[in-house]
Amino acid sequence: ILSGHMIGEVKKEKLVKTSGARAGDLLLLVKGICIEGNSVIAREKETELLKGGISSSLIRKAKRFIFNPGIDVLRSARIACQAASIHSMHDPTEGGLINGLIEMAWASEKEIEVDLEKVLIYRESRILCQEFGLNPLGVIASGALLLTISPLDLSGIEKAFRKVSIPFQVIGKVKKGPARVFRIDRKGRKELKPLSRDEILKIY
Repeated sequence: ILSGHMIGEVKKEKLVKTSGARAGDLLLLVKGICIEGNSVIAREKETELLKGGISSSLIRKAKRFIFNPGIDVLRSARIACQAASIHSMHDPTEGGLINGLIEMAWASEKEIEVDLEKVLIYRESRILCQEFGLNPLGVIASGALLLTISPLDLSGIEKAFRKVSIPFQVIGKVKKGPARVFRIDRKGRKELKPLSRDEILKIY
């Protein structure tokens, strides 16, 4: 058994917390989903996927998702912080994007409205999740990064991420509390509830 931890230092005025979202902020998603989930499914269920008609080339690509687009969020976080004043930041992991959004809302004590149709779901994510009946929005999402900013800072963020060819999307906005998350679409608003377990567990 190997156990460890890492501690980082930052100046107090530079500290960005999950709890810092402000009413009026835009909600951004850097990269897409479900990066880590793709790799897990491809590595754990390769035989079943091949039998199901999934190409070996797609499986190989999905396995390497932990490297490209990658599960590291440090570079994205640094780019964002250099380009704008980031009010809050969160890396969705267990429970995927859905739980990540709810964790951000709870921590900030704010309401979040999200348009899930604007979320980048990788082609590989759609294919592999469909094969096992998983909701990609609830699959472990390491590699993605959620952040909130003032609308005035959007232009600077856009330029910074386009310069390095990292995809990002404005997927929602922050409103005054109570703490909750609503999915918005043409049918109206529907509150999202936290997942009791990650969708990835369905493959086992």
